[in-house]
Amino acid sequence: MSQLAALGQEAGRVASSVGPSVVTIGRDRRGAGAVIGDGRIVTNAHNLRGSQATVTFADGRVASGAVAGVDLDADLAVVEVDTAGAAALEWADEPVSTGALVFAVTNGPGSGPRLTWGLVSATGQAFRGPRGRRITDALEHTAPLARGSSGGPLVNAEGRVVGINTHRRGDGFYLAVKATTELRQQLDALARGESPARVALGIAVAPSHVARRLRSAVGLPPQDGLLVRGVEEGSPAERAGVRPGDLIVEASGQPVASSDDLFGILDQLEEGATLPLRIVRGSEHVTVAVTFGSTGEEGSA
Repeated sequence: MSQLAALGQEAGRVASSVGPSVVTIGRDRRGAGAVIGDGRIVTNAHNLRGSQATVTFADGRVASGAVAGVDLDADLAVVEVDTAGAAALEWADEPVSTGALVFAVTNGPGSGPRLTWGLVSATGQAFRGPRGRRITDALEHTAPLARGSSGGPLVNAEGRVVGINTHRRGDGFYLAVKATTELRQQLDALARGESPARVALGIAVAPSHVARRLRSAVGLPPQDGLLVRGVEEGSPAERAGVRPGDLIVEASGQPVASSDDLFGILDQLEEGATLPLRIVRGSEHVTVAVTFGSTGEEGSA
């Protein structure tokens, strides 16, 4: 038997074993998900809209699920739904390494599984979650992902989960959250309703080099910092008086040159805390105090 024929047989086995446990999220095929336990499905947080989710199984059955827990910054969520007839996928015992053969599996409702294959092209990769925080130690692979594939499983040749597909990097490369013991513990916590509580300013920001270029274009002196592109209505930042166009140069007395600097400071705060921000507004330096009440769910910082 040729190597290509052997790969085809292997792919067929993976599709048959994994496909019934892969679901579609949203009526418009917003994303994918995988059964990870009785009544539990994992998907990407960015696939959800609100506290309910429409789940379509491989056999065409449509069910309404409830979001048990969500972590926007990790782009993960667990949905509770009747998974009758769909077995939980098994996790790989060992992490994959660069060069490993992997398969990405999704489902077209009623049309059977869609499977692509590729290789792990790199490990230890990083990308930004929906609110701008870095997601680290991701897998980069070359198994093509069609629209609506995010949140679906990346599996090895034995059909065991090695990652959760999340992000299209471009140029034929894709990213998946690596399946680790920590990830499984994180999903168990989300299934128990233990969504992480992190404070959020409720702003969208542009990096320092963009701020410097824009300030130079309008004749203002160069200044490192994060440019506020937008402010979420009702957010802690809006209540404190932060405006689009402001340049955040310090937070809690520490210089802010990147979004990671800002997130590092925010991660040390809890609900009820107050964060002083030093802002450059045009040529004027302003200090505002941001007080955190309920955590926002959108924005990039």
